[in-house]
Amino acid sequence: MNKKGISKSKVIEISKIKDEPKWMRDFRINSYLKFKELPNPNFGPELKINFDDITYYKKVGKNENDWEKVPKEVKDTFNKLGIIEAEQKYLAGIGAQYESESIYHNMIKELTDKNVIFCDTDTALKKYPELFKKYFNKLVKYDENKYTALNGAVWSGGTFIYIPPNTELDRPLQSYFRINSVNMGQFERTIIVVDKNSSLHYIEGCTAPTYIEDSLHAAVVEIYVGENSKCRYTTIQNWSNNVYNLVTKRSIVEKGGLMEWIDGNIGSKVNMKYPSCILNGEGAKGRCISIAVATEGQIQDAGAKMIHLAKNTKSEIISKSIALNGGDATYRGTVKITKDATNSKSIVKCDTIILDDISRSDTIPINIVNNQSSNINHEATVSKISREKLFYLMSRGLTMDKAKELLIMGFIDKFREELPMEYAVELNQLLKNYF
Repeated sequence: MNKKGISKSKVIEISKIKDEPKWMRDFRINSYLKFKELPNPNFGPELKINFDDITYYKKVGKNENDWEKVPKEVKDTFNKLGIIEAEQKYLAGIGAQYESESIYHNMIKELTDKNVIFCDTDTALKKYPELFKKYFNKLVKYDENKYTALNGAVWSGGTFIYIPPNTELDRPLQSYFRINSVNMGQFERTIIVVDKNSSLHYIEGCTAPTYIEDSLHAAVVEIYVGENSKCRYTTIQNWSNNVYNLVTKRSIVEKGGLMEWIDGNIGSKVNMKYPSCILNGEGAKGRCISIAVATEGQIQDAGAKMIHLAKNTKSEIISKSIALNGGDATYRGTVKITKDATNSKSIVKCDTIILDDISRSDTIPINIVNNQSSNINHEATVSKISREKLFYLMSRGLTMDKAKELLIMGFIDKFREELPMEYAVELNQLLKNYF
C-alpha cells in the first residue's frame, strides 16, 4: 500500500496490514475522525499542506537484526550516512527506519541480559501488549491538535524503549529516520520509559533528499522519567528543505528525576517543535538546549515548554538561533509554575544572530508564575556579528568567511558541548555548508 491520500478505509487497511488488535484499529479510526475535524494551529507559520498528495504508508522490507539481510537499496543509503559504523564504534544499540517501517534493530547482549527493551514500536505492540498499552497515548493525546490526530490515525514505526529499575547504560541508543520518496509522510511513534534509579541517553537522527514536492513528518514522542532517573534525548534534525516537520515531544518527570532535551534543528521547510517537560515530582528538573538554523525558504518555529507541578522543581531553556539568506528563526516557549510548585525556579536564555538584512527572528515567550516563592529569569538578545571581532580575527590572518565561521561556532558552543564528540564533528560539517 503506497497510494496517495487519506481516508477511513486506508486507515483501516494500514491496521489490517499490521495485523493489529481491535482496540488499536478503533484508536486509528477515532484519530482519523478527529484529524478531519480539527483545523491547523492558530499560531506560527501558515501550513500549506495538500494532504491528498501525501503517501501515508510505504513498506520497503521487513525488520531485521542482521544488517546483511536488509535490502541493498536501503543498506546503501544508510551506509553512506555512516549508521552501522557508528553502531560498531560507540552505540549500545541502533534502530533504522526507512519510509514507514523499521528495517533494522539491534543491541548488544549486555542490554538483553539487563532486561532492557529496545525495539520498534510496532513490535512492542505485539510483543509487550500490556506494557505498551500502559504508556501509549497517555502523555500526548491523539485529539490535542490536527497533527497528533494524524499521527494517531496512520502512525507506523518509531522506537520503544524500557529501562528497568536500577539500570544504567554507559553507551547511547540511537534511532535513525529516513524519508526517501517524493511526497512521503513519516509518522513514527516513540515511547521511552526510564524506570526508577535508571538512566538513558537516546540519540535520534533524521534526513531526507530534496525533491520539488513537499513531504511531511508528523511524529509523536512520549517519555516517562521515573524517580531519581535521568533521560537525555539528543536530536540532530537535518531534513531537506521540502519537509514539513511538525512534531509533538513531551516528557513527564517524577521526584528527583531529570529530563534533558538536546535539540538541533538544521533542516526542513517549516519546523514546529517545542519539546516539553512536565515536572511532576518534588525536585524534578528539566533542561532544553537547542539550536535552530534558518536559511532561504526555511521557517524555524521552535522552542520548549516547562510545566512545574511540584515544589522545588527547576528548569532551564537555552535557545540559540541563526538566521541568514532570508530565513526566519523564531523562539516560541512556555514556562508555567503552578500554585503548588512552591520554591521553584526557571531560567530562559534566548540568543539570536541575524547574518544579513533580509532575515528575521522573533522571541515569543509565555512565562507564568502562580506562587510567591518561585521565580522565572528570562533573557533574550538579538544581534549581528560584531564588526570589531571580525576585524580582530581578520587582522590575525583569517579570511572574512573563516572569521564568520569561527564566531558562529563560538555562538553555538553551549549546544556543541552537550553532544558526543562524533556528533559535534557532524554538526560542524553540517553548519559549514550554510556559511
